[in-house]
Amino acid sequence: MATVLIVDDEESIQKLVVFHFQRSGYEIETCGNGRDAYERIRKSPGAFDLIVLDLMLPGMDGMEVCKRLRAEQIRTPIILLTARDDEVDLILGLELGADDYVTKPFSPRELIARARAVLRRSETAEEGAATDAPVDEKRLANQQIVLDVGRHEVTVRGEQIDLTPKEFDLLEYFMKNKAQVLTRDQLLDRVWGYSSSTDTRIVDVHVSHLREKIEEDAKNPVFIRTVRGVGYKFNEGAGPAL
Repeated sequence: MATVLIVDDEESIQKLVVFHFQRSGYEIETCGNGRDAYERIRKSPGAFDLIVLDLMLPGMDGMEVCKRLRAEQIRTPIILLTARDDEVDLILGLELGADDYVTKPFSPRELIARARAVLRRSETAEEGAATDAPVDEKRLANQQIVLDVGRHEVTVRGEQIDLTPKEFDLLEYFMKNKAQVLTRDQLLDRVWGYSSSTDTRIVDVHVSHLREKIEEDAKNPVFIRTVRGVGYKFNEGAGPAL
């Protein structure tokens, strides 16, 4: 049974979230202060399977909590709760390593669905890393990019780069489906694990940041091409073989 840490200083929101998670069969712990939550997670990084983290918190805001956890290589999945439908906040939160976000007011059913999707992706990644599959089945490569699934490492033009967990998942899916046109809804379904959301900004944000890390010129991408009105397509790129 998964254990979820709910971090929110609004008592009414906290009670609502706790009720629906418990009804769905999860073990729950709560915290109403960002600094306290950070210390609890840091001291016992394996205690939680998922963190539901509000952005506006006393002591330490959710953005700083997320930033510090990822800096310490604590990879517990994080879903951000935000009352601000602000593109800058969402982009920064996702760039810092959050796995998903839900904007208040939200549907508890939607939050639970997203939590299940995030947990499912996390469990699948762990199982994949633990398998005894041949090395070449864990390694994806083109002329300039090598993605090692087992080691969770990516090398671009001979240099290892640091990707967030979701950026890694996205690049892996692109490389497994190279030259195919992938819609935003399809990416939501296959990479994030849900297709009911009508908000596809999370896909565009991750693609934008992934381009910044793997492309020589993110404004003129070689690998991840935009297919106007449809989605994206991953190409082999050009250049000397690795």
